Amino acid sequence: MGLFDKFTKKECNMYTLVEKWLDSILEQAIPADVVALNFNLYEDGCNNWSIELVGTENFNLDDGDWCCNEIFDFGTRETPLTWKAEKVWSEILEEMIQVLKKYLEQGQHSNVLKKYQGIGIGFVDGDVEILFVKQ
Repeated sequence: MGLFDKFTKKECNMYTLVEKWLDSILEQAIPADVVALNFNLYEDGCNNWSIELVGTENFNLDDGDWCCNEIFDFGTRETPLTWKAEKVWSEILEEMIQVLKKYLEQGQHSNVLKKYQGIGIGFVDGDVEILFVKQ
């Protein structure tokens, strides 16, 4: 079971759900060798979805495999954020891109996220969409 899996979209909107999840996991110490972050999405079947956050040891816009070099999982591998939604994967990806961009603009710990060279999101067996690149 994932963190906050008892919530449904009827009880709170997706941004609020993600905001609570991120606020809880971004309060922990993050290893100094983490240089980038990636949000891994999973389709768990039967309209169940999950997301985890991982830290990586490198970031390279020209190499989409940078996000596979995980060195820290924020504890989200064991307790991902899970939810139920009757959508196809592309709709889930787009919704999460918008939610995370909003968090990067106004979230309580957006400054923590923006310390890193880059932030991506994608399904574990798909392409990575870049949400943020540090200038």
